[in-house]
Amino acid sequence: MSHTSTRIPEPDPRRWWGLVVIALAQLMVVLDATIVNIALPSAQRELHMSDADRQWVITAYTLAFGGLLLLGGRIADLAGRRRTFLAGLAGFAAASALGGAAHTDTLLFAARALQGVFGALLAPSALSLLTTTFTDGRERSKAFGIYGAIAGGGAAIGLIVGGLLTEYLDWRWCLYVNVPVALIAFLGGTGLLRDHRPSHAERPRLDVPGVLLGCGGLVAIVYAFSQAQPRGWGDARVLGLLCGGGALLAVFALWQTRAADPLLPLRIVRDRSRAGAFLTMGLAVVSMFGMFLFMTYYLQVVLGYSPVRTGLAFLPLTAAIVTGSTQLSARLMNHLPPRFLMVPGALLGAGGLFLLTFLPVEPAYTSHVLPAELLVGLGMGLIFMPVMATATAGVPARDSGVTSATVNTAQQVGGSIGTALLNTIAISAGAAYTTTHPPGPEAVKAGVVHGYHVAIGWGAAIMLLAALVAGVMVTAGVPKAQAPPVHDAHRMRVAEE
Repeated sequence: MSHTSTRIPEPDPRRWWGLVVIALAQLMVVLDATIVNIALPSAQRELHMSDADRQWVITAYTLAFGGLLLLGGRIADLAGRRRTFLAGLAGFAAASALGGAAHTDTLLFAARALQGVFGALLAPSALSLLTTTFTDGRERSKAFGIYGAIAGGGAAIGLIVGGLLTEYLDWRWCLYVNVPVALIAFLGGTGLLRDHRPSHAERPRLDVPGVLLGCGGLVAIVYAFSQAQPRGWGDARVLGLLCGGGALLAVFALWQTRAADPLLPLRIVRDRSRAGAFLTMGLAVVSMFGMFLFMTYYLQVVLGYSPVRTGLAFLPLTAAIVTGSTQLSARLMNHLPPRFLMVPGALLGAGGLFLLTFLPVEPAYTSHVLPAELLVGLGMGLIFMPVMATATAGVPARDSGVTSATVNTAQQVGGSIGTALLNTIAISAGAAYTTTHPPGPEAVKAGVVHGYHVAIGWGAAIMLLAALVAGVMVTAGVPKAQAPPVHDAHRMRVAEE
C-alpha cells in the first residue's frame, strides 16, 4: 500500500459552509414536524377536519418519516450520501408545494406523508455527512452542538414561523415556504458538499423483507394509537393493530440476525451506550411533541392567542434549547461522560412538564408556561447533542447512513407515537371530565385543560423514564477525537462527487 493511500487528509476547508447547508436542510425537515401546529386550527376549519382526524396532519408526516428512515439511511449507504441528500431536497420541495395547494384534508394528509418519505431520504444523509466531515474532537463537538440545537430548537422555531405565516399570509405558506429553502440548500449542496460513491463491491444489498417488516410494524403501532380514542383501547381493531405491529417488529428483529445485508445491522444496537442513546431520544421526544400540541391549543383555543402571539410565546423555549445545546452541551461534552448531561437534561424536562399539570383555565403564561418552557428547553438542549454524538461515535463508514437513520427514527417515531398517544389520552380524559360536570362553555374549557393535565402528566413520567434509561444504559466515557478510517479518508480525499 502506498504512502498516499494511508495518509489522513487535511480537513475540508469548506466544511463549515457545508455545515450551513446541512443545518439548513435539517432545520427544514425538523420544523416541518411542528410548523403546521399553529396553522392546524385554521387548516382544520377550512378543510373541515374532525378533532380525531386533525392529528394526521402531524402524524402522517412523522409516521412516514420515521417508518422509512432506516430505508433512507441504507439508500444513502448504497447510492452515496450527497446524492441522496440532494434527491431528498428536491422531493421534499415538490411534496411541500402539493400540500400547500391541497383543497381536501385527504390530499393534505397525502402530501404530508410524501414530505415524510423524502425527509427520510434527506435526514440520515445530512447527519452522516456531518459525522464524516467533522472528525476533530473539538470541531465535532461544536458541529454537533449546532446540529443538536437545530434538532431540538427547529421544532420550536417551526411554531414561531408557523404563527407569522398563518397570521400575515395564510396557513398554506407553512408548506410553500419549504420550496425556496430547499432550493437554496440544493444549490449550496451541489457546490459545498462532497462524498464518495461506494464501489459496487462495497454497496450493501437492499434488505427488502426487512423494509416490509420494519416499516409495516411501525405503521401498524402508530395507527393503533391514533384509533384508540374514537374506538377505545379494548376495540378489536386497535388491539389487532398493536399485536400485529409488535409481531412484525419481533419478526423484523429475528430476520436481522439472518439477513446477509440487514436493514439494521444488530452490531449497531448491540452497543449498550448507543442503544441507550436511541431509547433516550425516543422517550424524550414523546414528551416534547405532546407538549407542543397541547400548548399550541391551550394558547390559541383556551386563552385566545393569535397565531403570531402563540408562535412568539414559544420563543423562550427555542432560546433555551439553543442555549442548552451550544453553550452547555457543546462546552461540557469534551469533559463529561454523555449520561452526565442526558440525565440532568431529562430531569429538567420532567420538572417543566410537571409544572404544566397545574395549568389553570385562566391566563397563566408567566406563572406556568414560561417557567416550563425554560426548564424543558434547557433539558432538551442537554439531551439532544450528547445523544447524537454518542449514537454516531465509532461507527464504521459503511454503516454511517443507517446509524444516522436510526437516530432520526427514534426521534420521529417518538414524535409520532407521542402525538397520537398523548392526544388520545387528552381527548379521553377531557370527555370523561365534561360528562361528570354540569354542562356549559366553562365546563367544556375546563374539560379540555383537564385533558391536557392528564396527558402532560404521562409525558412527565415518560421523561423520567428517559432519565433512568440514560443513567443505566449510557455507560460511555468522555468522547475522544475520532479519525476517519484510513481507506475512507483516502477515498474522501481523492473521490469527490
